Amino acid sequence: MNQEIEIEFKNILTLEEFDRLVEAFSLTSGDFKLQVNHYFDTLDFSLKASSSALRIRVKGERYTLTLKQPARIGLLETHQPLTQQQANLLLTNGVFPAGDISTLIHQQGIDPTNIFYFGSLTTNRAELVFENGLLVLDHSHYLNTDDYEIEYEVSDEKAGQVIFNKLLKTYHIPIRIAENKIMRFYLRKQNLLNGD
Repeated sequence: MNQEIEIEFKNILTLEEFDRLVEAFSLTSGDFKLQVNHYFDTLDFSLKASSSALRIRVKGERYTLTLKQPARIGLLETHQPLTQQQANLLLTNGVFPAGDISTLIHQQGIDPTNIFYFGSLTTNRAELVFENGLLVLDHSHYLNTDDYEIEYEVSDEKAGQVIFNKLLKTYHIPIRIAENKIMRFYLRKQNLLNGD
């Protein structure tokens, strides 16, 4: 089973702050790679209710099904590679592929046949090694919305927090709560349904 603990710090950015960081780290348009996240849940959002999230991420020709579940520190991510055909069957027909993620969803008391696709988020992402972690700049587009964020992925939570806070302070970026992408997608979709 392909699993990892994800420990990351996030902060929403303004476009001006995003551009300032792109310049500070000498990033070019060629450093940004396109990825698409396709999100899934049950009609009554059983995964969301258990603080879990399910997505297919498409990067180039690679399709990866990922289940995120709460862990003592960070999130437990389980990854399962898919063929393009498997991904398309789940996206268009709700045919859930056999494997570790299906088993884990069953263990949560959720029937994978009740999982359905409910939307996509596209991200242009640049990644660079920074202070023993991975620094990520994201420009995401979903539901007629653009947002910008910085993420810092680390293996040591305490040291990572100090480094991330120092980075924000260095570039005069206020700390802003950043929900994860799927939650921002949920909230935007809910606002649109409510006519906001």
